[in-house]
Amino acid sequence: MTSRGPLTLAALASAAVPGLDPDTVEGVVPTGPGDPFDVALVSDQEHRRWVIRCPVSPAASAHLERSAALLGLLARRLTMPVPAVKGWVALPEGGRAAVHSYLTGRMVSLAGVTAGSALATGLGRAIAQLHNLDVRVYEEAGVPVYDAASYRARRLAELDRAAATGRVPTGLLTRWEKVLDDESLWTFTSTPTHGALGDDTVLATPDDGNEVDVKAFLGWESAQVADPADDLAPILAELDPEAVDTVMEAYAHARVERPDRHLQQRAKVIGEMQLVRAMMTAVAAGDDEGAEEHAMHLRRLDDRLAREEEAAGQATPAPAPAAVAAASEPDAEDTPAKADTQPVETQPPAETGSVEAQPADDRPADTQPVATGPVAVPDASDESDEAVQVEHPAEPTPVQPAQEPTDEAAAETPAAEAPEEQADEDLPSPAEPTTDKAPDDAPAAIPAKGSDHITDEITPIADEDDDDVVPPTQRS
Repeated sequence: MTSRGPLTLAALASAAVPGLDPDTVEGVVPTGPGDPFDVALVSDQEHRRWVIRCPVSPAASAHLERSAALLGLLARRLTMPVPAVKGWVALPEGGRAAVHSYLTGRMVSLAGVTAGSALATGLGRAIAQLHNLDVRVYEEAGVPVYDAASYRARRLAELDRAAATGRVPTGLLTRWEKVLDDESLWTFTSTPTHGALGDDTVLATPDDGNEVDVKAFLGWESAQVADPADDLAPILAELDPEAVDTVMEAYAHARVERPDRHLQQRAKVIGEMQLVRAMMTAVAAGDDEGAEEHAMHLRRLDDRLAREEEAAGQATPAPAPAAVAAASEPDAEDTPAKADTQPVETQPPAETGSVEAQPADDRPADTQPVATGPVAVPDASDESDEAVQVEHPAEPTPVQPAQEPTDEAAAETPAAEAPEEQADEDLPSPAEPTTDKAPDDAPAAIPAKGSDHITDEITPIADEDDDDVVPPTQRS
């Protein structure tokens, strides 16, 4: 596994795209040891912005090649823009790094999507448009293709591996195995999916006075032909019920085929099981601390679901006093006369239990946004008048061309200016080709990868005549 700093990535970007003369570089904030890519945003002397993605393992390299092939096909079939690969550069250890143009826009927080909004409607339509694609497009790109039976078997195998770690509560295992064993719930038509929708992969149009709508999806490395519920799981996990209704109504109207009746039920369970996948990713990366943290969230989810089931049982309506009285009275024919004068004592209805709200502190730490105060900055040079998501207001320090690549520069910060056509994606999960979304336990999506819109410090490129690298802009 090879890791590279922002300055080295800027040098690779320059080699990949003819005419790309780096001016500043911003490293993308990593989310943990499982990140499969080193990613940086590079601004050049012509005020264009680029995204370079460098795989750190052979598996990540294969994911990158497949997603690039798929995006080339999707660009001609989707009405929304997709990140386009503009150049490749070979790596010494094997594999290639890809440079994309950078898509301008604003990252969407799913929890903030409201019922009846253009954003909720646009989200449903965009997902439906993707699910309506011909499966053969994905097959041509060489991405994984599963039918309903094989995908269900794969889910069961994942659950078995997770159970072997001893970190998954018995209550959750029983709940999920029961759902997975019910074949009737898993009778669906496989569709092309994105596989990693969430807060770090949905891009919206700028807030320029018009209603904000969905612009594009980022982070296509987990795309595959599989269960359409995979893409709807984060919607059910993040949005309030009324907003979910808006999304699902738009989705159903835009689908060519009628959605299966168990779609939302599977999506809810898939959302819950995302914590298992996140835990297994940490286990595979040797991150014991991260694995234990996810296990803690699994225990919280188990407790909460148990409370909800108990409360639902207690909430069964008690019979009305009159009904109790009627049921208690013997038949008139068998009742002595004095029985009619005896009052029938009844007990008041049992109190119904209430579901205890999960405290905000119970939200998994890794579900919190990584950004340090996003600010939408209008792009002066972008003809589309769109805004670029900026995570830190510090201004970039302009520098002379050329650069001395260094692995040392782990500096990273927000995007300051965003001109011209620009594109971006997000980092995929390590070994597995799929990445499901947030569990029902967490109101915010669990990032399985970093967002190319979330950067740390801007690192100016060194002057070729100077032996020292210009110090990065200090945070305010």
